[in-house]
Amino acid sequence: MLHEEVVGRIRDILLDGEIPPGARIPERELCERLEISRTPLREALKVLAAEGLVQLLPHRGSRAAKLTDKDMRDLFEVCQGLEALAGELACERITDADIAEIAAAHAAMVQHYREGDLIQYYRGNRTIHEGIVYAAGNPVLSGLYASVTARIRRARYVTPMTPQRWALAVSEHEAILNALQRRDGAGLSHILRAHLRHKREEVLQAGFAETETSEVALKIA
Repeated sequence: MLHEEVVGRIRDILLDGEIPPGARIPERELCERLEISRTPLREALKVLAAEGLVQLLPHRGSRAAKLTDKDMRDLFEVCQGLEALAGELACERITDADIAEIAAAHAAMVQHYREGDLIQYYRGNRTIHEGIVYAAGNPVLSGLYASVTARIRRARYVTPMTPQRWALAVSEHEAILNALQRRDGAGLSHILRAHLRHKREEVLQAGFAETETSEVALKIA
């Protein structure tokens, strides 16, 4: 198995939550599952540690990283800026066909909301946000966005929502689509910033991140 493939497989395992944040990386099990030796596994873990997905423990293996509150705030701040810029660029460059695809994804997402299917709702939600970034037509922006959102993907797209918060999120997506259809870059940028700010607070309240005190204790343990 190629190095890049090993890194990709383990990254997916982490992002899908198969190894919960804070849990030890089961090296022997992963070696058997991926049919590789310890050496390529540990090389892959070094790469994922550099991405912030793994915490290497000297002489004690490694664990799936759990972000601190500050990490989460910092990452969402960057994500807000990237999506806001993507919204502005998308409104300048997006095609009618691209808008139609995003509108169709939005309609499907709203239907999942009405059915109370949060998993499918989040899948459609993610399609919309990634579609706007893609429509910006800037590979550098897309690369930065993929790197940042990889670290918060699980928290962002699995967080439970109260009925009130879910309704607000849907109304914000209505505004996002409306601004995109009008090609209102400034308006879309503002809406996306607010939307991501609300999501950040929702994620923090759900307890997906460690407090700074908990993180210090984890490093000592």
